[in-house]
Amino acid sequence: MRESSRAKRMQRHHARRSDKNASLNMVSLMDIFTILVFFLLVSAANSDILPTPKNIKLPLSTAEKIPKENIVIIIGNNDILIQGKKIASIDRVIKSNHNVVMPLMEALKKQLKQSKNTDEAKRIIKKGVTIMGDKDVPYILLKKIMVTSAAANFTDISLAVNKKAADKT
Repeated sequence: MRESSRAKRMQRHHARRSDKNASLNMVSLMDIFTILVFFLLVSAANSDILPTPKNIKLPLSTAEKIPKENIVIIIGNNDILIQGKKIASIDRVIKSNHNVVMPLMEALKKQLKQSKNTDEAKRIIKKGVTIMGDKDVPYILLKKIMVTSAAANFTDISLAVNKKAADKT
């Protein structure tokens, strides 16, 4: 018995669908991954420079400048940290009669000594320091840290803040 053309076409169609050697076109998949990696690299470059600890609530401000990459002095709950290393206890600094915090002064001077030459030391001083503290930090403590930074030749002192949302009025 002779098969109809419709039956032959259906057999060819079913034979094509049961092809076990079907392949995936990887070219478009690689293009998508390339675009994704490029997007992630650009997004990471625009992220915040300053790492903010979770227990510190920065004050709000109308700051317009993006923070520079400076030496970061963090005023935590109990301690003063420089570049993540504990330097002094807040209680001792506040109770001290001196305006200069000696452990902080030594740590800042150590940052300069680690530079290999005078040009690098000048560049570090020019970068300055960024003080990151909770919005409830006592003024006397903030003043002592600023005076100490200035005494260590770090005169470019920045305060870390959160940018206040723009008013739409």
